[in-house]
Amino acid sequence: MNSESPQSIGVSFAGNIGEKIPLMNRRRQMFDYFTRMFGNSNAGSEETSKDGYVEFGNIGEATSGRTLGSFAGVFAPVCLSMFSAMLFLRVGFVVGNAGLIETLFQFAIAYTIIVFTVMSVCAISTNGAVEGGGAYFMISRTLGPELGGSIGTLFFLANIVSSALCLTGCVEGLIDNFGESGYLMPKDSYILNDGHWWRFTYTSSLNLLNLLICLIGATLFAKTTVIIFAIVVICLLSSVISFFLKSPFQIEVPAANTFVNQTNTTVLLNYTGFSLTTFSENLGPRFGNDYTSNNIAVTFSTVFGVLFCGVTGILAGANMSGNLKNPSYSIPRGTLGGVLFTFISYIGLSILVAATCSRDLLQENYVFLMPINIWPPFTSIGILTATFSASLSCLIGSSRVLEALAKDCIYGRLLQFVNYGVWRSNPIAAVLFSWLLVQMILFIGSLNLIAQLNSILFLLAYVALNLTCLGLDLTSAPNFRPSFKYFSAWTCSFGLMGSVIMMFVINPFYASTSFGLCLLLILLLHFFSPCEASEWGSISQALIFHQVRKYLLLLDSRKNHIKFWRPQMLLMVANPRSSCPTITFINDLKKSGLFVLGHVKVDKAETNLDYTDKTISSWLTLVDHVKVKAFVELTVANSVREGLHHLIRLSGIGAMKPNTVVMGFYDNKVPLDYFTRLDSVYKTSLFQGITTNDEKFPLRLPNEEKHLSTSEFVSMICDIFQMHKNICICRHFDLYNKTDIVKNIKYKYIDVWPVNFFGPSMNDAYDTSSLFMLQLSCIIKMIAVYKKHTLRVHLLNTIDIQSQRVQLKQLLSKLRIKATIHEVQEWSQIDLTTLDSDKNTYISRVNKLIRNQCAETAICFVYLPMPKELQGSDLQNVSYLNSLTDLTNNLPPTVLVHGVSAVTSTTL
Repeated sequence: MNSESPQSIGVSFAGNIGEKIPLMNRRRQMFDYFTRMFGNSNAGSEETSKDGYVEFGNIGEATSGRTLGSFAGVFAPVCLSMFSAMLFLRVGFVVGNAGLIETLFQFAIAYTIIVFTVMSVCAISTNGAVEGGGAYFMISRTLGPELGGSIGTLFFLANIVSSALCLTGCVEGLIDNFGESGYLMPKDSYILNDGHWWRFTYTSSLNLLNLLICLIGATLFAKTTVIIFAIVVICLLSSVISFFLKSPFQIEVPAANTFVNQTNTTVLLNYTGFSLTTFSENLGPRFGNDYTSNNIAVTFSTVFGVLFCGVTGILAGANMSGNLKNPSYSIPRGTLGGVLFTFISYIGLSILVAATCSRDLLQENYVFLMPINIWPPFTSIGILTATFSASLSCLIGSSRVLEALAKDCIYGRLLQFVNYGVWRSNPIAAVLFSWLLVQMILFIGSLNLIAQLNSILFLLAYVALNLTCLGLDLTSAPNFRPSFKYFSAWTCSFGLMGSVIMMFVINPFYASTSFGLCLLLILLLHFFSPCEASEWGSISQALIFHQVRKYLLLLDSRKNHIKFWRPQMLLMVANPRSSCPTITFINDLKKSGLFVLGHVKVDKAETNLDYTDKTISSWLTLVDHVKVKAFVELTVANSVREGLHHLIRLSGIGAMKPNTVVMGFYDNKVPLDYFTRLDSVYKTSLFQGITTNDEKFPLRLPNEEKHLSTSEFVSMICDIFQMHKNICICRHFDLYNKTDIVKNIKYKYIDVWPVNFFGPSMNDAYDTSSLFMLQLSCIIKMIAVYKKHTLRVHLLNTIDIQSQRVQLKQLLSKLRIKATIHEVQEWSQIDLTTLDSDKNTYISRVNKLIRNQCAETAICFVYLPMPKELQGSDLQNVSYLNSLTDLTNNLPPTVLVHGVSAVTSTTL
């Protein structure tokens, strides 16, 4: 489809602003636009086909480079890839070792996995535009760059191995035709020598020929695919007909089988023609040895590995997605048609072989179809064309997957050479690199050994495809509306589990290694890949949403229990530039609970309806930059107090609602800009605009009027209390430096002052606020930074100091809080009678007392008393705030705490 944006649509429809366009011209412009977009004027027509998916006129009509249809672009390549080396070279091997019943059973398993996987491929490919890269494109655009890139890499390697496999099969056919004792050459005039290095030379030569064809361009191969397919079908039909026309006779063991031909005597094997006896003997399994792999013993897994490599070509059509006129239409039809055709061919050929060939013939001569054929060159041509075309198809497919990985910048500069090495849309560099890897795989030599590795890698790709479709279906994403209807979560699950099980049946070592490699690639790509593909979408986000929604509904606030209480913080942030240390500290204090950054924009709400949409991105970038685990809630209100009400009521969801509100202290300190300070660990240019006025999160100037008055700040404290939320007020956190706390041995303590200094009482240490303070101090002590710090609970020196100490020690023991009790002797020097008569003097003395104890304190928790009048006058509010200011002057980073609900438990 055309990539024109909605804006360009508006321009093409309306012309220049203010220009009057005749009605006919406008209609013509609209017609031209849709013609360009959909290919013709019938693009909107929708028609349901019998195959279970919807045809949308000519959507996706051929654009530049897209010339292939369903038959030439998908059906023929799929059939050729699935036939590959299996059809003419290994059907006898499978039937001869596994027997007909077990062979049919193995084909049933293989094709069940294949059909379920094809259903997943069809569902994904009909859910949107499929571009170049085939299966990799489908997986990556659904699972995201990490999973998509890792599976795509292994799928690329699978095509490489498959190409080497087909070349090895092709050379095996050449040797059996033109080598010593070749069926097409006289005994003494063979033209091809045999041996490991000779075979390697021949495969390398054919690989070089593949390279030359690929360099010319895949289009040349695509144009001849139908012809090659026709030749293979004719050769197959000749083999089938030959079973009915050939009389019984004896066939020599090929020269390649050196384990039977150990003497100069000729060994003859029986072709019996249609025989009930032969058919009966070939029904059950009788595993022998594989003469092409150093005569190793054949097992069920060996046979299935070879058999499955013959049905792994289902993605050959999808790999050509970049050359298809309409991938969403062609891939389902062509792939399903190819699977059905090859299944019928394999089953029919297996039955004919079991009914006519002796067991020894099948096990000791893998090219027995050649002498049986009414004209042996038919079989030779079939072997050479099927294997060579399949190897070429895999080489082309692997180079396209590699090109797609490079274009997506999955590996960054590592594959940058691929993007530079493109000539006339042909990825020359990708082809050369793929060719080199195929050349390395050819050193293995044995077709049956390569087949197992090939099957494992393709099965892993099938696991990913089924997992992709299953994830899309389970998440119930509204945009997952594939035109192909014959799939479900069950088909995806069966395909997924079948693929995993058969991977380990074929070869547990290869299967474990491939999964381990896939996991390693996922981790490496997650941490190091420069790919920024957020526009792809990742199914992980959809799955997380699906599960989180489900568990949030199960999370019932009526079932909350104090034993499992945790702090759920709403931190009111005026400006992130000056609040970074506080944000970091509260992130540590939340103890894996909910953490919400709340911000109020003071303005008219009706004129700022889009405020959240415009600014949320900057706030989320802030969360990433400061490295905290927090949500963001923004609101617009006529006042900060009103906005606070919005955030307390609406933050969170379900039972995950904030139970503690945290605010900064109200004072006249000039705010610091932690984004620009040279000594700041938060220094960044992320939030710097083009000009000063365009700066994100602009700081308030020293002489600029505040949005919040003294009286309103105190009223907010009272409101939080009345809304039954715990309160924390942070002061002096401009002095808080987490790095310094770790490195500086000066800081030894975390202090707790469980006493209401505005009205001291013997029971202060045991009320809700003090217990809440102890809980918070215990939480902060669990953080690695504070592990070595001593938690110190201050006990004021009173007349009954000993009993108070014993009582407090028992409380700490019951709460399992490891802390030391520090008696403050200076308290006896403070005259409590001055609290009412000369409150300022009293508060100043208390402040001095606390300061004398805090020389080595990192964090200080102080009891926050409530105002005597919750709805007090402005004068009373100012007096209360002044008292708090005097109480906390010149202290280290301090948290004033008031609790309203029980947060500690002494029960099991």
